[in-house]
Amino acid sequence: MSSFKDLRIVDNFYQTSAFFPMPTVLVGTLTENGKTNLGSYSLCFPYYIAGKDRYAMLLECRNSSNTAQNILRGSAVSLSFIPDDRKLFREAVRLGFPGDSTDDKMKDCIFELENGIAEGERPLVVKDAFQVFECTWDSGLEDAYLDKPGRLEGYEPPYRNFNGITSMFGAHFILKIDKILMKEKYYDAIVNGVSARSFPRVPVDYGYRDSTNFWCSAFRKPFPERIQAKEGDIGSVKYAAKRIDPDVTFTDEACARLTKIPRIFLKAALTQMTAIAKEEGISVIDEKALEIINDKRRKEKK
Repeated sequence: MSSFKDLRIVDNFYQTSAFFPMPTVLVGTLTENGKTNLGSYSLCFPYYIAGKDRYAMLLECRNSSNTAQNILRGSAVSLSFIPDDRKLFREAVRLGFPGDSTDDKMKDCIFELENGIAEGERPLVVKDAFQVFECTWDSGLEDAYLDKPGRLEGYEPPYRNFNGITSMFGAHFILKIDKILMKEKYYDAIVNGVSARSFPRVPVDYGYRDSTNFWCSAFRKPFPERIQAKEGDIGSVKYAAKRIDPDVTFTDEACARLTKIPRIFLKAALTQMTAIAKEEGISVIDEKALEIINDKRRKEKK
């Protein structure tokens, strides 16, 4: 007999039928007259994360919202991740209330706004945020550029599967990430090494809401749990390395230092190392060359 109960799935299941941890994001867009509109969202997740020539986020929202209408109109997008602060979360809840015009809800907004760094006409970003993604809607996917603003009472079919107007009242937007902005403290942590003290205070939206409240969890210091890495044997590394490029070879000593790379990522890592070696004019990757290559990989990450 199962220890679980069968809960009915209904609309907005992540709020009504589940406890689903999500981020708290202020989505910035531009109105027709160039003003920044902020809308609060939690249905905002990584979409393209590797293997393409771009990275992207997925935003899900009501297609009649100011945010959706501005994106359909061609506005660029800013995703400002706010820290754990009761006053800021209260303001985020206010900004998420549907139906208010941009002028009405931004008139008394407590968030200070500033320019981002991406080029072009862009919405302002939230100065209080610990990180910001500046994005552009990838409207060419599914020919979503054909979807137009203005239908505030709902859209008629046909609908798109994953980008643009996806239902009578829903929209999905695949947002190409143009820039990731990070406050200096957290930038330094990512580049130089993260410790428990260096994490930003990140609130967690619980997903579930009732007719009265949104629920948010306060930040607590994160704790580490060491990865139980399974080291491969040197033979498997040597086997893979020999099949990357005939013009670049790896010494046994270099292969021994690469045994901790998970096998599923080994080919990609060796391919990247080989490409860097050829750029640097290195034909034999030994331990010294490996230091040069890894140093360049770290610099590229910065």
